[in-house]
Amino acid sequence: MRLTKMIAGFALAASFALPASAEVITLKFGHVGAPGSLFAISAEEFAKRVNTQMAGKVKIEVYGSSQLGKDQELLQKLKLGTVDFSLPSSAMSSVVDQFGMFDMPYLVKDRSHMGRIESEVFWKKLAPLAESKGYKVLAVWENGFRHITNNVHPINVPDDLKGIKLRTPKGKWRVKMFQAYGANPTPMAFSEVFVALQTGVMDGQENPFAQIASAKFQEVQKYLSLTGHVYTPAYVLVGKNKWNKLPKDVASELEAIAKDTQAFVYDSAAAMENDLLGKLKAGGMQVNEADKAAFVKASASIYAEFGTDVAGGKELVDQALSLAN
Repeated sequence: MRLTKMIAGFALAASFALPASAEVITLKFGHVGAPGSLFAISAEEFAKRVNTQMAGKVKIEVYGSSQLGKDQELLQKLKLGTVDFSLPSSAMSSVVDQFGMFDMPYLVKDRSHMGRIESEVFWKKLAPLAESKGYKVLAVWENGFRHITNNVHPINVPDDLKGIKLRTPKGKWRVKMFQAYGANPTPMAFSEVFVALQTGVMDGQENPFAQIASAKFQEVQKYLSLTGHVYTPAYVLVGKNKWNKLPKDVASELEAIAKDTQAFVYDSAAAMENDLLGKLKAGGMQVNEADKAAFVKASASIYAEFGTDVAGGKELVDQALSLAN
């Protein structure tokens, strides 16, 4: 009897001594990209790395194709804490005016230039502005160099855009830019664009190859004009309130993995550019090289307006341009 009590006592003591198994933290990553898009590939790679490196601590679940909401809804849900990560691009200019610098035509020359802008301008000046609005940027990824598609005719110079009903993202500077070129731009959620093009509500749109191909716009668009008018970064974004409630070691590791994933994103984007143009041509799109010099010349007014209307806008743009070489 005494031996039985002793064994029971040791078992009870051992049960208190064993650490309770920590509950895995499940986090939701929502984005608007279709399967196969750069957004989807990037978010899934990040999730794979987190789920491997932080197994037993954190699990990332990815929801693409606007399953958790369009860009504006995702921005709201980050603040509410019902979504943990999103990947906005142009939509960030609706949160912080200064992010509109990346809507300035031909501002970013290439990814090396973007790297210098990120180091010298983005982290020092733009990221803190996002924090003041209740968001934290963990890393800068990519949406890519944007080109124009439409069903009316090839776009060679800005005058060719006159009267074209063109879908744009919900950022006022992209709208202003295409108004300056003579188009009739309309902001619209990405998930609504295919049907708008198919039904003729919109004549055209502008996006990187990865978004054009993954959304199958080649099925409802005749012409692809290689304007390369804007390079758009994408931002791994979280809501500050919920982020600050994570254990500090968990938050630090997640941020490091997000930043480390950038190299994969850039390599994937560069590879997709070459591959997807061929696929879009094979899909029946007529492709032409636009006169970029004509577009640069027609962009002077949008630079001037951004410089005067946005606090510190001219300084941001001038600094970014100075880092081109």
